[in-house]
Amino acid sequence: MFRMYRPEQSRRTRLEEKLREVDQRLRSEMRARGFNPDQDDNLALTAPLAKLYTERENLRTELEALVGETREEDSEDRTV
Repeated sequence: MFRMYRPEQSRRTRLEEKLREVDQRLRSEMRARGFNPDQDDNLALTAPLAKLYTERENLRTELEALVGETREEDSEDRTV
């Protein structure tokens, strides 16, 4: 079955890709500085790491909002 993709899905794909990229970069930079990447929420990060952490969290928030909007639209489509 052929399915049309909405612009939100393309945006979602781009956000997911960017999130993976930033997360990998953050984890790599943390390891290079001797930090355990799994403890990123519990550490006082240096400015460059804090910037990556903030970017990652902003991407997560944006992606969650987009997924929520998509779910709302899907449920509205089903009720119509």
